[in-house]
Amino acid sequence: MASAIRTTWVTLMTTTLLAILLLASFASSTKASWTKNWKLMKETNLVFFMQDYETGKYASAAHVAGVNGTNSNALKFGTVVVFDDPLTERVDRLSKQIGRAQGIYVNCALDGSDFHLLFSAVFTDVKYNGSTLEFQGADRFLLKQKEVSVVSGTGYFRFARGFAILETAFLDLPNLNAAVKFNVTVQHY
Repeated sequence: MASAIRTTWVTLMTTTLLAILLLASFASSTKASWTKNWKLMKETNLVFFMQDYETGKYASAAHVAGVNGTNSNALKFGTVVVFDDPLTERVDRLSKQIGRAQGIYVNCALDGSDFHLLFSAVFTDVKYNGSTLEFQGADRFLLKQKEVSVVSGTGYFRFARGFAILETAFLDLPNLNAAVKFNVTVQHY
């Protein structure tokens, strides 16, 4: 009987020791791989302007839903706006276009002071042609500066993560037209 208990105990201890060694081996190889990949990441800084025009000849945004249907004002709670805005090198609407910002913003503050911004920056310029960055966050448009997240990317910006500081460079509030400066910092492979 004592021999059977001793054999069971030795088997249990051996199995436990092997499991611990296996887990330790897996953990150390995972850490080494993660550390190696982290060092391969690049950092890119970009500055561009999103030309968000809701009226006039260059309109690129449309109200698609809201408390008053499509007649809702973007500055009122509950309004959903879809946009396909040019991204340009400078604040001038007619400066060189480097891509398009395609997505939505929703006025999600009861007092109308806050948009939830969600869009893809689709780059068409030579260096980043076909690559994208995905932006998401609160655009408190009445503040001088605001920050949103870069949550992903494709192409040149594969696995991107980072942030963008937004500044209103031009604002025509009565016509709901604006140029927003994006100062973007992303890490990617």
